Amino acid sequence: MTEAEDRKPRSDEARYDPETTSEFAVPEGLDVPRTVGEPETTSEFTVPEGLQTPEPPGAEPEGSAFSPPSTYGARDSLTAFTPATGVPLVSLVKDAPWQDRMRTMLRMPVAERPAPEQVQREEEGGPAVPRVLDLTLRIGELLLAGGEGAEDVEAAMFAVCRSYGLDRCEPNVTFTLLSISHQPSLVEDPVTAARTVRRRGTDYTRLAAVFRLVDDLTDPETHVSLEEAYRRLAEIRRNRHPYPGWALTLAGGLLAGAASVLVGGDLIVFVAAALGAMLGDRLAWLCAGRGLPEFYQFTIAAMPPAAIGVAFALAHVDVKASAVVTGGLFALLPGRALVAGVQDGLTGFYITAAARLLEVLYFFVGIVAGVLVVLYFGVKLGGTLNPDAALIINERPLIQIAASMLLSLTFAVLLQQERSTVLWVTLNGGVAWTVYGAMHYVANISPVASTAVAAGLVGLFGQLLSRYRFASALPYTTAAIGPLLPGSVTYFGLLSMAQNQVDKGLVSLANAASLAMAIAIGVNLGSEIFRLFLRVGSAGKRRAAKRTRGF
Repeated sequence: MTEAEDRKPRSDEARYDPETTSEFAVPEGLDVPRTVGEPETTSEFTVPEGLQTPEPPGAEPEGSAFSPPSTYGARDSLTAFTPATGVPLVSLVKDAPWQDRMRTMLRMPVAERPAPEQVQREEEGGPAVPRVLDLTLRIGELLLAGGEGAEDVEAAMFAVCRSYGLDRCEPNVTFTLLSISHQPSLVEDPVTAARTVRRRGTDYTRLAAVFRLVDDLTDPETHVSLEEAYRRLAEIRRNRHPYPGWALTLAGGLLAGAASVLVGGDLIVFVAAALGAMLGDRLAWLCAGRGLPEFYQFTIAAMPPAAIGVAFALAHVDVKASAVVTGGLFALLPGRALVAGVQDGLTGFYITAAARLLEVLYFFVGIVAGVLVVLYFGVKLGGTLNPDAALIINERPLIQIAASMLLSLTFAVLLQQERSTVLWVTLNGGVAWTVYGAMHYVANISPVASTAVAAGLVGLFGQLLSRYRFASALPYTTAAIGPLLPGSVTYFGLLSMAQNQVDKGLVSLANAASLAMAIAIGVNLGSEIFRLFLRVGSAGKRRAAKRTRGF
């Protein structure tokens, strides 16, 4: 080899010449002889021979971390994850209303819910998950905006998803926000959608139509495609209210007049209370058209009835001026929102319940502000208004029962109920006042206990009628509690505060709050008593669907 060739760079072949050894090579005589078939390259992490775990024949390929191991079996699993008595099986009665079946499954963990029924509305490639979720949210929005309880809204949303084959769904309802999440399996990403409720309106006719749509979707014998469901939902939104504006104003006046008769008013008081309520209603509509918040609408609507009552007192007219103001308050008290708020709290939806009750508090403060302003100026002008008149109520059973039925009828019109439900709710209101009068005026039972029992019967009969007609219970209960609302107690509490008798006024307002809570709890308890006797599986199998969490 010449000197020039010695300075040339060595080629790759020369670098890896097998004759060339490395300083890291094992000296001769110290290397371990290889066995036949052993790979030349080994790792220090390789398990030595004889210590490998023999793989079972037909071992499964590497899968997801969520997949159970091949050696797992239900019989060989640890008993620590299962109660000693086992997991109770939930069997659902097919003839039970969809509200009960969906409510039972919502109270269970996702893994323990029974398999869905055979889907009758499958489309090519399976259901469109985003469209099903959008339809579900739109239906829930109409129900929540109409005043339905959060528990029933969640049950309806779950029923819509389940009817289209989306079983692993979790709806969530708050006061202004609806959300729903669907996860096809444990290893797939969930799909979540949300919708905000911007406007609220009282239209029980629309509410009943939405319930009929959900009932058809959950019926396996009725085939309703997604397009058909969207079309029916659009028709429900476009439908006009069953009663025009002038009918609502007239109904508000008749409601105030009937309420004034309940607390001892005569014909003159009836007419005055009706005129004051209608004037307040028109002023509230004018403020609503100007975009004024509802707080100020309630404040302005409460002023005309109070002003007419103060005018009677200043003119020394021999009429019961307190009954005029009481009738006007009956037309404004937010009984529907109060019942819905307490019901949400009793069923475990505390955030929604707190928001609803806070809304009721704001409305009540608006009414208090409007009445107090008028009463204050009336007292300053020399009006003789007597708070002790609350204890003097003439007992006229037949007239008061007729007035209570008229009050329930007009309240149903204000709630835009279907004409087929008005008669039932009118009779329910008459029964409620009859029970209250028999317990309070005849048996001398406290007004709070009498109100709670009467409201419980309202809830019981309302739930019975709703199950008979496969509809919501709200149209049969909300208007029927109208005669029980604490209008007179509220007025006399405000009058005492206007006359600087703050302690007496606070006691009266606390009594009004107790009556309102008795109404709401009584209605909910009556509904729950009726559900308690419904057969949804055997008694031993209902444990898996319990409401309480943790015990």
